[in-house]
Amino acid sequence: MTAATTEPVKLPPGPRIPKLIQGAAVLTARYGAIAALGRRYGSEFTLNIPVFGETVVISNPALVKELFSSSRELIGRPQNNLGGDVLGPGSIFNLEGDELLARRKLLLPPFSGKNMRAYESITEEEVVREIRSWPEGVEFATLEPMMRITLNTILRAVFGAEGEELDELRELMPKAVEFGSKIALMPSIVRKDVGPWSPGGKFAQYRRRMDELLSSLMRQARSDPNFTDRGDVLSLLLQARYDDGQPMPDNYIVDELLTMLVAGHETTSTQLAWTIERIRRHPNLLTRLTEEVDAGGNELLLATIAESQRTRPVLTAALRRTRTRVRLGEWVIPEGDTILASTQLAMAAESSFPDAEKFDPDRFVGNPPNPFAWIPFGGGMMRCIGASFATMEMEVTLRTMLREFRVEPTSEPDEKPHSRGVTVTPARGGRIVVHRRTAPSATAADAVSAAKGDPV
Repeated sequence: MTAATTEPVKLPPGPRIPKLIQGAAVLTARYGAIAALGRRYGSEFTLNIPVFGETVVISNPALVKELFSSSRELIGRPQNNLGGDVLGPGSIFNLEGDELLARRKLLLPPFSGKNMRAYESITEEEVVREIRSWPEGVEFATLEPMMRITLNTILRAVFGAEGEELDELRELMPKAVEFGSKIALMPSIVRKDVGPWSPGGKFAQYRRRMDELLSSLMRQARSDPNFTDRGDVLSLLLQARYDDGQPMPDNYIVDELLTMLVAGHETTSTQLAWTIERIRRHPNLLTRLTEEVDAGGNELLLATIAESQRTRPVLTAALRRTRTRVRLGEWVIPEGDTILASTQLAMAAESSFPDAEKFDPDRFVGNPPNPFAWIPFGGGMMRCIGASFATMEMEVTLRTMLREFRVEPTSEPDEKPHSRGVTVTPARGGRIVVHRRTAPSATAADAVSAAKGDPV
């Protein structure tokens, strides 16, 4: 187990090239640079990069387990993270220790049980609404359609209603997310608001308008005569209480709502685009998935999503910071260093996933992965609270798409990874060619009617 120590510092080896060059390589050629470093140095190495400074990279499942299980007195969040400058001090991304534990207890209930079943229906309606306009026989990128599906789904799940505010958020959020993603990994001075023409100032303008819209939606929820019976996330958070009976402050709820919209939008849509990119290049798998969907199953589909996350991770790292000098495995890491659990390297390790370069969903059929080797949602107390929601969105989206369309396979080369800042996307947007199937199911017809607002 990770432990505090006074032993001399002992770090893994790493490249000695200048800090800026290391940072540029990791940011702009993330998959390739990290893979090359893993081949050169193995499962542990040390980087020195802008924003995060001295950074110890690990991917061995035993060390990842140690890190994710470490006491919060020893390991905390990195000093440079999305919380403070982008999502706000009330975001769960900015909390540690007892505060983080208490907040997780408030945030987890809306994403479980009957609420998730309601969100599944919302997701299917949004997928049907989006795919009605898909062209047949013409190749197009799926990243933007997937972003619309996930954004509309999270907006309806979080706020439970339509209206002018939600319409504006649909326009505003993609712009804010794309811009925020680009500046999030830059030095903190870049993210500061020093005027309307500065990057930080531009994002601050987005943020102020989003705060106004979210505050308006909160007032509307509270004034609803059926407020206590509503099942949307906003209403549940407004009614939630800490163990001492106190509510979450409104400004913190705004930060959490923004966090949900950002974290539950871009990452899921990008993984969907990657999954489409993957299955088009495996015709036999595509046939089996369609047959499974027609039969009402989902085991292979869930395994395919898991394998897409393994081979094309959208987020390539889980970041932590040492709060004191610690021993982690054979290494002694000084206070204030960043520890980077590389999701990419962990999930590409032959020791954990034989024939790791092969896209093979069957490896997960009836065989759940090691939770410290397969880590697309991070781990420990900082594991993504929306993991089950994201998995549900991906399953419903792909199931509905395969039910309604025949997807045309391709022999084109794999799409290359493209760094979009925080996330890694398919360079060509996860392109697809579809042909509508002749007999949509009754379930699909019902979803179409619901998406149009017709009675069913």
